[in-house]
Amino acid sequence: MTRGLELFRTDIAPLLREHCVKCHGGEKTRNDFDLTTREGLLRGGTEGSAVTPFNASASRLLKLVRHELKPGMPEKQPQLPAAAIAKLTAWIDLGAPYDAPLIAGKTPARDRSVVSATDRQWWAFQPLAKVTPPAGAAHPVDAFLLAAAKTKGLAFNPPADPRTLLRRAFLGLTGLPPAPKDVAAFVAQQSGSSIPSPKAFAALIDQLLDSPAYGERWARHWLDVARFAESSGFEHDYDRPHAFHYRDFVIKALNADLPFDQFARWQLAGDEFAPGDAFAMTATGFLGAGVFPTQITANEVERTRYDAMDDMLSTTASAFLGLTVGCARCHDHKFDPIPTQDYYRLLTTFTTTVRSNVELDLDQEKNRAQKTAWQTQRTELTAALQTTEDALRPAFATWLASAKAEPETNAWTLLVPDSLKANNTTETFKPLGDGSYLVEGTAPANAIHTITAPAALRRITAVRLETLAHPSMKSGGPGRAGNGNFALGKFVLRVQPANGAARVIPLARAFADYEQNKNSLSIASSLDDNPSTGWAVDLGGIGKDHAAVFVLAQPLALAAEEKLVLEMQFTVNKQHIIGRPRFSVTDAAEPALPGGTVAADLAAALQVLRTGGKPTEAQSKTLFEHWKKRQPTWLAAQAKVAEHAAKEPRNATQAMICAEGHTPIVMHSQGPPFLKETHILKRGDTNQKQALAAQGFLQVLMRDADETRWQWSPPPGAKYSGRRRSLANWLTDVEHGAGALMARVAVNRVWQHHFGRGLVPTPNDFGKTGVAPSNPALLDWLAGEFIRSGWKLKTLHRLVLTSAAYQQSSAHDAAKAAADPDNALFLRHVPQRLESEAVRDSILAVSGVLDPAMFGPGTLNETSTRRSIYFTVKRSRLVNSMVVFDAPEPLTSQGLRPTTIVAPQALLLMNSPQARQWANAFARRVETEAATDDLTKLITYGYTLALARPPQLAELQATTAFITAGLEAAGPSGKAGARTLALTDFCQTLLALNEFVYVN
Repeated sequence: MTRGLELFRTDIAPLLREHCVKCHGGEKTRNDFDLTTREGLLRGGTEGSAVTPFNASASRLLKLVRHELKPGMPEKQPQLPAAAIAKLTAWIDLGAPYDAPLIAGKTPARDRSVVSATDRQWWAFQPLAKVTPPAGAAHPVDAFLLAAAKTKGLAFNPPADPRTLLRRAFLGLTGLPPAPKDVAAFVAQQSGSSIPSPKAFAALIDQLLDSPAYGERWARHWLDVARFAESSGFEHDYDRPHAFHYRDFVIKALNADLPFDQFARWQLAGDEFAPGDAFAMTATGFLGAGVFPTQITANEVERTRYDAMDDMLSTTASAFLGLTVGCARCHDHKFDPIPTQDYYRLLTTFTTTVRSNVELDLDQEKNRAQKTAWQTQRTELTAALQTTEDALRPAFATWLASAKAEPETNAWTLLVPDSLKANNTTETFKPLGDGSYLVEGTAPANAIHTITAPAALRRITAVRLETLAHPSMKSGGPGRAGNGNFALGKFVLRVQPANGAARVIPLARAFADYEQNKNSLSIASSLDDNPSTGWAVDLGGIGKDHAAVFVLAQPLALAAEEKLVLEMQFTVNKQHIIGRPRFSVTDAAEPALPGGTVAADLAAALQVLRTGGKPTEAQSKTLFEHWKKRQPTWLAAQAKVAEHAAKEPRNATQAMICAEGHTPIVMHSQGPPFLKETHILKRGDTNQKQALAAQGFLQVLMRDADETRWQWSPPPGAKYSGRRRSLANWLTDVEHGAGALMARVAVNRVWQHHFGRGLVPTPNDFGKTGVAPSNPALLDWLAGEFIRSGWKLKTLHRLVLTSAAYQQSSAHDAAKAAADPDNALFLRHVPQRLESEAVRDSILAVSGVLDPAMFGPGTLNETSTRRSIYFTVKRSRLVNSMVVFDAPEPLTSQGLRPTTIVAPQALLLMNSPQARQWANAFARRVETEAATDDLTKLITYGYTLALARPPQLAELQATTAFITAGLEAAGPSGKAGARTLALTDFCQTLLALNEFVYVN
């Protein structure tokens, strides 16, 4: 580069300083392009690379200088002289070398694609520190906190009183208030002391952790992190009716105390870690819980797929690592050591990961017992049916010897095709055994299906087309479109002789049992020549069987060697193709939709009887099957078998998973459901693909360069790639991978929900834009204990809740507030407003109407009395009573809910009909359970139900006066229900108290 350096010193450096540096690295850096150093020149700016060394003709900078691209450079200045451009060209072709920065003292920009040792010094990227709790406290958590407090001359608040601590633990662990019997039992264990008994409180913690309500409470916290919802979002916001199984998985996993590392692994790759475990399969719903558009044009396919993979990756990183990895999609992360190449190496994990609805046996033990009982009864009924058949055979023999076949009224004879062909290479036809054919393979935009079959009858007056539903199709079909519809643009009937060309048979009319409308989507439209109209069945016909009859203009007589050729043209809408057709013909003078389908072999046997011939043995068997179905005794026995068959236990339940190797959920898309490979994208632009991305992990969370320890290859024949399992291996590896950070993040989330603030107050950002831990030694010690306990969350809860720090009172101290205004030292227990679900669940609980039923589909009915976690989360229709108390929009991972104080919250509790109804139920519960006319006892019971404490004297006096005034307003002699009405007012006031919606 000697010549290039000489040229730079003598000509190029002065040229760039005079015309370029002012806007690109001097007074400002426009378009993020700094050419004061060679590193900056080669890196380029927002428009991409500026210079390609040794190739001036491919360099954007030269094209701008020549004014071949706009805006010409220097901007708003005359074009540079030709001699200057020639020297610039020669310099680039010589490699564009610099001998020094163009501005004295300017250091070359760092290459952020390489993670340095300095990057790894950030506290979150370090291995867990080996720390020992300081001396000075019996409980290790307290020891760490008090050691920090002593540096400021501070200490803990005194312990909370037993009732306050009881309510705090109940609401914190189960999201429900204690019942009066719980209050009485716990208070009795204190032996009159105002300081809670450690033994009694430890036993209480165990009791609450064993409660099914624990899983429901803490699952809701995790579902915020997982951005869980049961619809796709965007403008159409289609439902995901089987997504609730993921919510149920989280509840069950937490109640079973599934180790957190396994909890993480299964959510990323449950199908790869435990392919035979339905529970593990539902865990993968985590990856598919995000938003996804269901209307995707050809131009949007790639971008949408990269968006979907980004959602999976960004949520995984936020949820388990507290990192904003998604910021590296378009450029190296501006703050954290996450290069763009690391982002795409991680992103390729999800290249072929898609949402699928699959059948899973989610309760094997129960289903096995039900299946055994059902099978026993079926054996008995089948034996009874066989006995009935045997008894009928003498009567059949008599009939066969003396009778001629009765005419079949409007019978349809099944066509058995010789061939079924599509004018594409993706669709195939699978016979189902009932004369119908299931169309399989990728549905093209348009198609023509051609069916060739022997006529079965020598004379034909009409053809019947049945379009049958099937569970493999969207919404059951009967069409292959994303909504289950089809649109038959044209139906053509031909006759193919043994030799020569086929001839078209004119059709006089057509009619169907259902039409989408009477115009462009009617059955009549399938006979015209307009490719944009045709027979369709949406708006009420989805998921059902349908039939259409095409009546010939004249009865058709067929020679024995002639065949029917049926052609169906699907040209109206993309992928609107019939998914399961069946064809039959008739010779009836007045064809009608009703009527059984007569198989070809039965038609032949009946013809033998009509002409006085003797049936063969095979034909006699066919005739017996036909004859017995007209005998009352056989029909009665068969009805019992059929009725019982309809009650067969379904071992499998539809569940939405997000994995590989299963049929993807069909969207309205003009492209494939996933791409075969993932590229590194320049600036995140799918139009600027660079190298293929091979799976890898974050360099900053790797202790060495050996990635093979995490990589896993699936067994031969497996339908999955093994990449998600490899990611999970790295994520949970404490020694060499990201496991230490995952433990810190998990511990911090638990701490946050118990104290209202995390040791790291930015739970989804442990990077450099987050806030550092207020007590890093405690965080690392807790994370270490968490790992050593086998990643057991319940053990972690016990450890935290048995500390004096958790059991402090919330009394305000001016000196502490001045020294520690954010309570970062945790020297008092700050009151926490309950989340929307806990507010509503607490109201249901104290009102005595809470339905404890767990799991299963949710509801959008706000009058439901199940726990609020069972509300269906539909992104475009969030439940109002949840939103008003700050339930988040499930668009991205939410580690911390906002807490607002707005008038609608009070108005909801004071004025809504639902709140009034529950207040009335609360009042009736007080009357029933207190079982007294003593007003003081009624008031005390109400306070105990709502607040776990009796009223203070002033509260008792004010409440007594309030209720008495209500009774007096009813008149001197009182009025029926007056006391209940007055108590309802009182109970509704309790529900609207700050103390009720806060944990003290």
